[in-house]
Amino acid sequence: MESLSMRYRPLFSLFIIALLMVLTSCSVSKPPQKSNFVNNQLGAVIQAHLAASKASNETDLTTALSRMKMSKSAKVIISKHNDNIIHLYKTGTLLLVVQNKYRGNEISEKLAYMDNTSLSISTLVSLFPIDAYRILAYVTENNLIDEDTLLAIAVENKLDPTIVLEAAAAGMENSVTPLIHSAGIVIYGQDEDNSSEVRYREVGDNTWLPALELAWDPIYGALSGSIVHLKPDTQYDVEVIVTDYFLSKAQYSFNFKTQPNTPPINPNKIYYLSDIYNGGQLDLEALNIFGDENGYAKIIGDGQIIDAGYEYLSAVNIGSQAYVMLENLEIKGGRRYGIYAKNTHNIWVNNCDISGFGRIAALYKDHIGYESSDSSSPINYDSGIYLERTGKSVIENCKVHSPTPKANHWGYGHPNGPNALQIHANHPLREFQGQMIIRYNSFYGTNEHRFNDIIEGRKNAESTGGFVRDSAIHDNYLAFANDDLIEIDGGQRNVLVYNNEITAGYVGISIAPNMLGPSYIFHNYIHDLGDERGKEWAAIKAGGLMALPGGKSFILENYINTNRNGIAASAMRGDSTFWLEARNNIIINRLKNNNVGLGVLDKEKYGESKFINNIIFNTKVMRPYFELNTDTLMEHPDSHDWSPLWETETKSLTLPVSPENIIKNFSRVQSVKAENGRNIQDIFIEKKMVTLFHNQASNGTVTVFDDNSVLITGNGWYKVPLENDFDEGDIFSFDLNIEGYSEVVGISFETDNILSQNKVLQFAGTQSIGHDLRPEFAATGSKTIEINLSEYNLNSSSYIVFILDNDDANLSKGSKAYFHNLKIVKAGLKNDKINEVVKIPVGLPSTGL
Repeated sequence: MESLSMRYRPLFSLFIIALLMVLTSCSVSKPPQKSNFVNNQLGAVIQAHLAASKASNETDLTTALSRMKMSKSAKVIISKHNDNIIHLYKTGTLLLVVQNKYRGNEISEKLAYMDNTSLSISTLVSLFPIDAYRILAYVTENNLIDEDTLLAIAVENKLDPTIVLEAAAAGMENSVTPLIHSAGIVIYGQDEDNSSEVRYREVGDNTWLPALELAWDPIYGALSGSIVHLKPDTQYDVEVIVTDYFLSKAQYSFNFKTQPNTPPINPNKIYYLSDIYNGGQLDLEALNIFGDENGYAKIIGDGQIIDAGYEYLSAVNIGSQAYVMLENLEIKGGRRYGIYAKNTHNIWVNNCDISGFGRIAALYKDHIGYESSDSSSPINYDSGIYLERTGKSVIENCKVHSPTPKANHWGYGHPNGPNALQIHANHPLREFQGQMIIRYNSFYGTNEHRFNDIIEGRKNAESTGGFVRDSAIHDNYLAFANDDLIEIDGGQRNVLVYNNEITAGYVGISIAPNMLGPSYIFHNYIHDLGDERGKEWAAIKAGGLMALPGGKSFILENYINTNRNGIAASAMRGDSTFWLEARNNIIINRLKNNNVGLGVLDKEKYGESKFINNIIFNTKVMRPYFELNTDTLMEHPDSHDWSPLWETETKSLTLPVSPENIIKNFSRVQSVKAENGRNIQDIFIEKKMVTLFHNQASNGTVTVFDDNSVLITGNGWYKVPLENDFDEGDIFSFDLNIEGYSEVVGISFETDNILSQNKVLQFAGTQSIGHDLRPEFAATGSKTIEINLSEYNLNSSSYIVFILDNDDANLSKGSKAYFHNLKIVKAGLKNDKINEVVKIPVGLPSTGL
């Protein structure tokens, strides 16, 4: 008799062969899954399923529909609208909506002759959530329903009635909303298939520069997008040429001026803290301090600490006062908030240190803090700064840290606890909504004492939640959260998140849901995530496109280096669908398991998402590892060629891109020129980017010349974001001219706004700090200095800090330090031998100071 082992040996051999084929596959660890349709909306899925069934009569169609695999939420919709769905399919109406046939009157004619037009419209709205607002606008334009019916359908389908009426209204005004370094554009009355070309220029400049094309906004039927890297307080022209479905072209022209880098100050409303503060809460409403559009009221810290203790809701109460600037304040205490404002606008907070805010946990239930045994809600939303229903404001150069309460981690349920910054930018007046600028701040906890979210947006599931629109979060250092480090959930129309260093959190940036869009996440360094347990989810979290539709996010040129996932979904109301365009990113993950270690985890595979020219690599399996719709994937040429460079710890690591993959107006494009046989990369300094460093500047001034030189007088430490990449062996070169007395003249290469003495290089002065290079370089007069930063482990830097330190105001008179001709001498490109240093006599520029 044949043994069982003999009988099954051929099958076992086939199994081994198949297994080896799988194991030797080196392309994508998750099998590519093709998308059968571009439109993932329930209506499109039903249309495809019924068409494939070949059923024609109502009985067979109903049977086919009942056999369709679907989610619980889809079952509810189909059960409620079953008869209407069959009728819409049989009449071809469902297909017309899938095919985007809104240009003529075919859909309206079919709906008009149905037995129950309003019910059929409600069914379509339920089946096509992304197109819901457009459907209602369309049927209103074609006079199929009145306003009362329109609002009833909106309420039934949980749509925002305000948006419904606005989207249905004709003639909404096109707009440009400028910030300091960017501007958001919206052009209404557009179609999904319309394309755009955008260009801009400074007024008076004959050269037009290209910008990224605008994105489709299905909620308002608009084209929307942002122009970035603009100069402050500068007039610009913009031209947008829109080409429609019929290849007809329309030109839209705009002129705007960016906001100034600092606000105008009313000289009669400058207050020193010691003159207006006597302890407890600093209450601007009680003091009746406010300004107007011509001049802010300004409160300047002069050494006294604001300490409100536990008695007051906030240490500083701005209330509803507008046009107020707070500068150089040290703020402690506040039962819930360090700084609080409500229903106001034009608040400017600069260089403030905020700590010790929030409620004391008298009781812990399952590791979640409560203020007392009588408290029905845990301690949550206490914030260093809370701007409630407040818009058009700036938070810059601030340090928020050391809150009184701490957040629980996800092991005990959704984190509850404090935030560094809490934003609800839905001001009652549209002109003041959004327009929030959060820049050059350090918001951080500790591993054992963490924030909930670092930057928290309120009303996540509303289009007017969070930052709402036209806002920028850039050049911040954010660390130690048990949930999201940045949360921009909500409207997200032209909300920008860029140049931030983000670490030590459960999630890096949350964009779930994006209810309007587009939002732009670019040039961020997201690394070493993890809550206090070391657990993490994703560097960028998206989701909710179908449940809370529906905007697009651009994920551009970020460097992500972490353990678990790069871009992944979080279910919003049960929906994990997202819509994004990811280009030129470096996404490195170190672990691998089920739903772990994926550069992109996109189970829903929405067909409109695109993944272009990214490095997505898992170092555990040494190959690309992702789950996404490969129909929309175009890999970077080096995707399968692992280089340790992709694990370099540096904020400024960027991906080499070919000319066709340069993203207009967004890409970092660095030029290298030849000079005396060496390859030189200039360091470009914009005046707008120079800010105070680490509370070190007083009685000093800073001036930028020719975008490449910095002059400091008196006493001051000033930092500049460093966009350039330093490779091993690169030389940092500059000319230095010193006049007068100094305690410290030097430079520092920092990763945040906190001084690290081991990163300071000192060239002159009577005191000693950091690396003492005075014997080699110190002299009054001119010097050309060249430093190999690798020798000091300074390659991974985010900022250059220019230092002229003189604490004695009398001795500092006449002190000047001029750093100019700043550049990088690139190693290993053409000639990595460094020439002898040539001393060039250079005089200080005439400043009139």
